[in-house]
Amino acid sequence: MTQAPDAPSSSAPGPLKLEDFLCFSVYAAGHAFNRLYRPLLDKLGLTYPQYLAMVVLWEADDRTVGELGGRLGLESSTLTPLLKRLEGLGLVSRTRDPADERVVRIRLTDKGRALKGPACAVPAELLATSGLDVAAVARIRDELAGLNAALTRAEQTGR
Repeated sequence: MTQAPDAPSSSAPGPLKLEDFLCFSVYAAGHAFNRLYRPLLDKLGLTYPQYLAMVVLWEADDRTVGELGGRLGLESSTLTPLLKRLEGLGLVSRTRDPADERVVRIRLTDKGRALKGPACAVPAELLATSGLDVAAVARIRDELAGLNAALTRAEQTGR
């Protein structure tokens, strides 16, 4: 029988051990990433969620709030304050779509586009700090994406 992703390593019931839980390893790695990102993003004047929103806009400018939220896995109620802060920093503009007033479009400003150059150094700095090579990072990323997809399916189907 295959164990659940967070099942202890032993199949016999016994004491729970934190180090046996995949969710804790992901949680702890997330915190470690945040600690490493903070000084790099402080130089850019961004928080990590703001950085991710900017990355999505650097990929393709002029997105709706819904599109941005879909890419980031965030609800509009979470994304709107983040976008207001980015607008306050002069990095993006928010405008109503003339074709549908209910839709808000997000566009990079010149200042937002200019920030992409310095931001491009962040992934390389993190890679160097991690001690991993590009192939290892790609493998881990792909495995985590697969895990995320499986967990999302399970959530949607109630399993």
